[in-house]
Amino acid sequence: MPAARADRWRRLSAAAKAWANGKGDQADTQKYFDELAVFEEYHAFPGMVLMQSLARAIAAGNAALAAETAARVSSAILTKSYRNNPQDWEHAEEFATPVEFLPLRHGQAGRPYFEVLVVVGEPMVKWPAIADEIRRLRRPEDAFVYEPVIVGSYEDALCAAMLNPSILAVIVYEGFDARSRHDPMVLRQVIGGELDLGDAEANALRLCQVLKSARPDLDLYLCSDRDVERIAGEAASRWARRVFYAVEEPLEVHLSILEGVQDRYQSPFFDNLKKYAQRPIGTFHALPIARGKSVFKSDWIRDMGEFYGLNLFLAESSATTGGLDSLLEPTGNIKQAQALAARAFGADHVFFVTNGTSTSNKMVHQALCAPGDIVILDRNCHKSHHYGCVLAGAQPLYVEAYPMTEYSMYGAVPLRTIKQAMLKLKAEGRLDRLRMVDLTNCTFDGHIYNTRRVMEECLAIKPDVVFLWDEAWFGFARWSPFLRPRTAMGAAGDIEAYLDTPEAQAAYDAQQAALGDNPSEEDLLNTRLVPDPKAVRLRVYQTNSTHKSMSALRQGSMVLVKDVDFHKVESQFHEAVFTHASTSPNQQLIASLDVARRQMELEGYGLVMNAIEIALDIRREVNSHPLISRYFRIVGADGMIPEAHRQSGFVDFLQPGVTWADALKSSRDDEFCLDPTRMTLVCGTAGFDGTEFKKMLADTYNIQVNKTSRNSVLLQSNINNTRSDVAHLIRVLLEIATEVDQSLARNGAEARSQFEARVKSLMVDVPDLPNFSHFHDAYRQDSGDLTPEGDMRSAFFAAYREEDCEYVPLFGAECEKRLADGPPMVSANFVIPYPPGFPIMVPGQVLTHETIEFMRKLDVKEIHGYERERGLKLIAPAALARRLGK
Repeated sequence: MPAARADRWRRLSAAAKAWANGKGDQADTQKYFDELAVFEEYHAFPGMVLMQSLARAIAAGNAALAAETAARVSSAILTKSYRNNPQDWEHAEEFATPVEFLPLRHGQAGRPYFEVLVVVGEPMVKWPAIADEIRRLRRPEDAFVYEPVIVGSYEDALCAAMLNPSILAVIVYEGFDARSRHDPMVLRQVIGGELDLGDAEANALRLCQVLKSARPDLDLYLCSDRDVERIAGEAASRWARRVFYAVEEPLEVHLSILEGVQDRYQSPFFDNLKKYAQRPIGTFHALPIARGKSVFKSDWIRDMGEFYGLNLFLAESSATTGGLDSLLEPTGNIKQAQALAARAFGADHVFFVTNGTSTSNKMVHQALCAPGDIVILDRNCHKSHHYGCVLAGAQPLYVEAYPMTEYSMYGAVPLRTIKQAMLKLKAEGRLDRLRMVDLTNCTFDGHIYNTRRVMEECLAIKPDVVFLWDEAWFGFARWSPFLRPRTAMGAAGDIEAYLDTPEAQAAYDAQQAALGDNPSEEDLLNTRLVPDPKAVRLRVYQTNSTHKSMSALRQGSMVLVKDVDFHKVESQFHEAVFTHASTSPNQQLIASLDVARRQMELEGYGLVMNAIEIALDIRREVNSHPLISRYFRIVGADGMIPEAHRQSGFVDFLQPGVTWADALKSSRDDEFCLDPTRMTLVCGTAGFDGTEFKKMLADTYNIQVNKTSRNSVLLQSNINNTRSDVAHLIRVLLEIATEVDQSLARNGAEARSQFEARVKSLMVDVPDLPNFSHFHDAYRQDSGDLTPEGDMRSAFFAAYREEDCEYVPLFGAECEKRLADGPPMVSANFVIPYPPGFPIMVPGQVLTHETIEFMRKLDVKEIHGYERERGLKLIAPAALARRLGK
């Protein structure tokens, strides 16, 4: 949407310039002006005065003035100079606005700028006076400057909040209309049906609730001329930061708006670190690099100091006093920073982690799981979860994601599979040992779970089960109204609110009556289960790699907690922190986590909107280009998610006629939906395997991509990307496609035959993806008959005794004989090929023909846990027999 706005202004500017130069006409200029006029009502700049000036110039046939004004506004919007340059707000007509009524006055530049949505019941003719009254409240000592955006209806308020990411606060007066003067068709589809507004007070409260639901980052201020004391005491007013008596205290409203933004703008640890760096400190501790003297006075490493700058070293310290704090036991500004992060992400608690989400995941496992506990775990998750089970002694009950064999990758785990595992544990009387359901959301390749439905149905089977959602790639989603409900914290907040309603209890009672006393497993699998609100203990943990999708330094991570029983495990959680966190955490990493939160609270909505827009642009350009699409394509939602898991019927973002209403329906209804910012670019159809293509892009074209599969690479858009990045990517893909095309045309039939054979080997002759087989009986001595969990910890440490291990070559007669006649081959360690990046062997796993064949067909260079010279590392048959007591 931000780029679309800039594009509309550029089209208008070009049309007006052509008109002024005698190469265009008034009608084209008027058409482009009419196209953008409605959208501009939802932005403070260029504002009503400039827009009316431009409209008059066009209507009067003044092409020169129209061209000058359109060009100036277009440039100001593109560069955002209007936020600091008062001249951008001026217009060239003889009856120019007096300086005292200019929106941005001289002397106010240089301060952070934002916009405030004002929803009023007054007629439009009074809006300029309302805006001027708000501007008069500004003071030289104000830390920020803001401009009002005034609307007069419920629909326009929603449109403005969704379309204008610069809006950070909303003042809601009573008496506004329901319908917009315009026809916002997509908005009405999103809202779903006709508006049924009640009285003025109820309308205002409802609007506050809907705005806060769509954009939790907004501060809302409700102004009423009724019984504000009563309204402030009602539960429905909780969405508003403050309730004011409408006619009493405009200055207090102004100050409250500034205070609300300041509350988000503060970054306690970073602010104190800056102050610390400016103090004259004598350092007598174990960090010579602090203050930078050993660097800048050196003849040999001074270049490092010159490269990074002095402040980096001034801000380094191993101290936890003197204005700093301890990450292991925070009591000051780190504690405050973590509390602000908890507010931002909708969590009860947040813990900063400075050595990556690998550590965050292991912390949660160690804190919540004990030896013998069962963890339902996606076999294709990040290796840190498997190692977490080893460290905690928990037994993984692996559940399989649906395969995407064509691309040598897996999707996500169907809910039916998860429920089936839980119901089998229940059938054997071992459900009490299930401690945690551990899933990745979104997956590396962009598959997003219906987190609320997964948790609700699992809680219906075991009301106190703990959830760990690894959202390493998905932290940014909190700031998208389309993606937020599918985050762990977003879904947990929705469940928490719902369980507290009479409807939740009624739904549970009705389902129990329908299912009867002894429903079959099949009935339970085929039913959308409803949890018992009285029994549920909502315990949700989310880990996110803040550095992967926000402006944090590498390895910056967070653990987010919404656990009603956290007080019972808090001490052991702190023990897990003490176990895994460094006693010498990097100060800059902590500061970057603090600042990343600040940025997302203040501009995250717009940044994420831009990242999504960038992704949609890439998808559209690649898949529609006549030459690029001949050799490359980005897989759509229909290619990444089987139809059975897309209950809404959603096909793809690029499907003709698709709107955000369709995307929202998919997000609400589908078992899985696709993160649009994660793009699987198929390169096998151009004759490149993923690893080869990734290297070419990096070495030859200076383009870094994310991961690879056998025949694809993963592109990821984020808040750092620009349209110039898109242009560079498209230019490079066109260059490569042109080279492939010309080479085939130049080198004749034999070259084409070789090319087709190469494409076939990459796209058709792909190895089947192996499922997890089972743990050896030696590591299933306390397991049941119906589920495949095992004691992976014992198997892992068995490999520490070299005399209990053996090596078998992957290729050769011995491996074939063992597969056919035994004794079984049991893996002694994790074997993780990159790609696809998940363990195809884990300690204690019995190796099958399918696993061995997959290993043999892999043509990747990087396989962790496998030495080609020695072969497969296995637990020796004698050691297995000894464990079984034979």
